This record gives sequence, C-alpha cells and structure tokens, in this order.
Amino acid sequence: MNNKLTLLFLVLLMQFSCKNDNDERIADNLRDTKKKELIFATINKGWVFFDKPINTTSEATLATWPEWRAFMDELAIKPKKTITAFQKKAKTLSTKVMALNTNIPYQFDTPQIRSRIATLITQVRMLDLYINLDKVSDKKVTTLVSEINLELVSLQRQMDKIVEKSKIPMEAGESELLMMMDTTRAIQSGNPAIPGNPAIPGNPGGATSQQQQLKQHESRIE
Repeated sequence: MNNKLTLLFLVLLMQFSCKNDNDERIADNLRDTKKKELIFATINKGWVFFDKPINTTSEATLATWPEWRAFMDELAIKPKKTITAFQKKAKTLSTKVMALNTNIPYQFDTPQIRSRIATLITQVRMLDLYINLDKVSDKKVTTLVSEINLELVSLQRQMDKIVEKSKIPMEAGESELLMMMDTTRAIQSGNPAIPGNPAIPGNPGGATSQQQQLKQHESRIE
C-alpha cells in the first residue's frame, strides 16, 4: 500500500513538474515572439531610404549608369511582413552597391566620387552584417539606414557639383591646355617623345610654363 502511494505521489510530482516546464517554455516563447515583433516594427518603421534622385544630375545619370539605376531601384522596394525579408533585402543591396565600383561614368570617375562610393559600400555591408546577426539590433540597423541616406545625398551633391563646374566658361587658351593635360602627364611618367609637346628637348622652359598653367586650371575645377 505504501509503495502504491509513493508511486502515485511520484507520478503527480512529475506531472506537476512537466506542467511547470511547459508553462515556462510557453512564457519564454511568448516573450521571444513579442521581442521579435518589436524589433520588426522598429526596423519596418525606420527602413526609409532616399530612393529618389535629389537633383537633375542624379536623375539624368540613371539613364547612363545602369549600376546606379539598379541600386536606386532596389532601395525603392521595401521588404514586407517578416524580418527575414529585410535580411534578404540587405544582402541584395550589398551586392548592388558593390557594383557601383564598375562602369563609373567618365565624368564622375574622380577621387571624390570614388571616396563616397567606398563609404556607401561600407555602410550597406554593415547593414547586411547587423541585420543578419542572431540577435538583431534594431537601433543599429535604423542608425545605419540614416547614415546610408546621408551618404546618398553627399554622393548626388558631389555629382551635381562636378556637372555645374563643367559648365563654367573656359578662359582664353584653356581648351588647348585641357588637350595637353594627358600629354603632360605622359611626359611625367617617362614618355616625352610626343609630337607638339612643349616639354620636348629644344624648348627649354616650355614644360615649366605649361605645367604651371595646367596646375592653375586644375585648381579651378577642384
């Protein structure tokens, strides 16, 4: 009789223990679900990119720079419903932004533009990294979105600045100097035998004078 009572007590104790474990697991799952919902809500609200050109230069460039158009188009498509959708989008953006390093239009292939592209690439790849962590930091993700927007504005303003400077009327004789720029640079790299170049032997002082003028021109377009 005593053995039966002991066995019954153990069975009841195990059932009670299992119930407590189940209740705790359910509570943990609810807390985890609630946390994920809050993270998703924060990211969903903060995932707002400047996906439209901010000036006519940027808008015109969409037609001549496919990689720029593809990146901006990807920014315009916002993920929906799940954090997984945002994670996939971040990976796609990371791929698209890397392509900006290729086929840069000649007019914009400058150190200033490349520097801004490099910064943009770093920020987008960091976004991809942080949103794909096991424990997603919603605050870090939304901060990176804001930083990417700032760099997008900076890049487009620099593009516009280059175009506007190209419209500045040239001074007398400046067009000839522009034609000679590549020639002068070739001489500096050890290739002096170019017809009509003032730096060839027999024209002392010519190279110095022309180089000074070239430097003056370059300083105007910085």
